[in-house]
Amino acid sequence: MFKRIALFFLINCLVVATISIVLSLLNVKPYLTAYGLDLQALLIFCLIWGMCGALISLALSRKMAKWLMRIQIVEPSGSRADLYHMVAKLARDANLPAVPEVGIFDSPQMNAFATGPTKRRSLVAVSTTLLNTMNREQLEAVLAHEITHISNGDMVTMTLIQGIVNAFVMFLARILAYAISLAGRSNERRSSFGSYYLFTILFEIVFMIFGAMVIGAFSRRREFRADRGGAILTRKEHMIAALETLRNTKPTNQKSTLNALMIAMPNKRGFLSLLATHPPLDVRIEKLKNS
Repeated sequence: MFKRIALFFLINCLVVATISIVLSLLNVKPYLTAYGLDLQALLIFCLIWGMCGALISLALSRKMAKWLMRIQIVEPSGSRADLYHMVAKLARDANLPAVPEVGIFDSPQMNAFATGPTKRRSLVAVSTTLLNTMNREQLEAVLAHEITHISNGDMVTMTLIQGIVNAFVMFLARILAYAISLAGRSNERRSSFGSYYLFTILFEIVFMIFGAMVIGAFSRRREFRADRGGAILTRKEHMIAALETLRNTKPTNQKSTLNALMIAMPNKRGFLSLLATHPPLDVRIEKLKNS
């Protein structure tokens, strides 16, 4: 636990240091001045903070996944060489420039994910429970689903969307907070600045919820595309069988920072369904059957 906390602390320090250096090199001036709000400086500030954090997370995604999930890398010759060669064949069929790293992580949940900053530096990992439960055809379909995520560049696209959403959340929250604090400004300057920062936090929370809806909608769409890709690289009935196996498995309460990358997540109902990164498995199966 201490090592993970230390790792997160070091990464946050790296993000802050990198952004501070970029702001300094670009000579970005303070956006809140005695004369009002400098919108150009604010926009540049928000874009740098929003995009840099997302891009640094992407660059470290493969290493972070291996650390957090305690992934054991599979070699071309070893006890699970068949898994590596299955991924290698799918990677060639998908015209990837390089074979992704292949790994196994210990989990009571049947799951798999793909991550990495580029198509050349990617990782495909599956859980021990999935390996022990699915037959070869279903396993190959799941791996094809993950390979499709890589070939579609989903990790990069999700990072860019996350960065843009972050930037606009910061930008709009500060504009509205400044407008409200300006409208209610009293003779005491300190209280107006206090209300500005308070409204900034409140608006960021609200806009982050709307931003999560946008990100969730795109994430659900990419899952449908990955299902179709898995069906193309293998066979449609194998992809459907794999999804049915995932659907019929009782979900666990295990949580991970990488949940959004997994092939399957528990269904969410009501308002929470708008924030879900994955469509319900029933919907995915039906859509694949009708495709």
